[in-house]
Amino acid sequence: MHVRCGCRPISGKRARPRRRRGLRLLAVLPLLASMLAACGSDEGGGAPTLNWYNFPDDSGALQTAADRCSKASGGRYRISYNKLPRAADGQRQQMVRRLAAKDNSLDILGLDVTWAAEFAEARWIREWTGAAKRRAVEGTLRVPLQTSTWKGRLYAVPYNTNTQLLWYRKDLVPTPPKTWAEMIAMARVLARQGKPHYVEIQGAQYEGLTVWFNTLINSAGGSILNPSATEPSLGPPAVRAAEVMRRLANSPGADPSLSNQMEDQNRLAMESGTAAFEINYPFVYPSMKENNPALFKNFGWALYPRVEAGRPARPTIGGIDLAVSAYSRHPGLAFEAALCLRNRENQLTAALKGGLPPTLRALYDEPEFMKAYPFSREVLTSLQAASVRPITPAYQNISIAISHTLSPPSAINPVSSIETIRGQIDDALRSEGVIP
Repeated sequence: MHVRCGCRPISGKRARPRRRRGLRLLAVLPLLASMLAACGSDEGGGAPTLNWYNFPDDSGALQTAADRCSKASGGRYRISYNKLPRAADGQRQQMVRRLAAKDNSLDILGLDVTWAAEFAEARWIREWTGAAKRRAVEGTLRVPLQTSTWKGRLYAVPYNTNTQLLWYRKDLVPTPPKTWAEMIAMARVLARQGKPHYVEIQGAQYEGLTVWFNTLINSAGGSILNPSATEPSLGPPAVRAAEVMRRLANSPGADPSLSNQMEDQNRLAMESGTAAFEINYPFVYPSMKENNPALFKNFGWALYPRVEAGRPARPTIGGIDLAVSAYSRHPGLAFEAALCLRNRENQLTAALKGGLPPTLRALYDEPEFMKAYPFSREVLTSLQAASVRPITPAYQNISIAISHTLSPPSAINPVSSIETIRGQIDDALRSEGVIP
């Protein structure tokens, strides 16, 4: 006999006479009952536990949301917040392995905004339909919803989002640049004057480099894939994007560590006083306030720089979407709980305590949110004009192809590099199966 939840099976020795075998069974029954209880079985009429797997949150906002929704359920369910590894690759790997094994202890999944298509195609997550879908869509920003959609169907609900802004030194640059060309020219002038002049941006060979390219190509009027996500698009806008990356990397504005820098290295460089500009997420604002109060007084923000003066920038969004596992034993309750976890109150808490911009449009008019995010108008404007990374089950391979080909940015050959990316994306789209 086997017990669920990973408990070891019970096995006996060789058969004994009938009377003694009956006595053995009577002795085993209480032990079996206790093992079932230890495994978290909810067969006895108690409230089921819904396991929510999400990124590790040090602010306490996610645990607060789980506790609130457990209480609000009136005893119908309890949410257990389970922390995934810190790195996105580790998060995905853990969930992929368990879902491939049809693990029914997963109920609500916190997915990176690039994973919904892959998980939906593998039939690991459930489609949102009916009343649950209507509640998920109502009042939610349009672009974050795109990350939850695959083949015209909704497979997750946006929990939070994120977008990059331009952060700059007001004491060095009274008026922020509106385009990349203006910013590089300003950095060149500051360098000649012997003043801090670096432009901090994510140039290491990882996802951040792909995000930079995706933002630039969309800002130039193009895209990485065609609308049906069946073949690469690229074209002149991709070449234009690659030209901008190369130009910065070979200008005085390039940090010497550009090819090794990620978001946190950019933050530290700006806080140290060596940079004039930084392209980064809003987490840099409270960090600067705490770590360098003197410099914070001149820490300004503006919209992401444009590639072309007449075309708005379309920064790539980040964030987490909540999906319901296809193997959950309580899918109805899981949908209900996911909607509670991302409701107005919990999104506001996540924004104020965890620094995670909300996906509900109404919260951007909330006085408490606007006070904590003095750049809330810029964030909202960016989100409304934002772009998403290619929505395809093959995204992981596409991202690797882009980041490897464009690294280091100083060595980019705009035409040949884009042709290399085109061929590698075409190969990725033709591959079969789930990416290991």
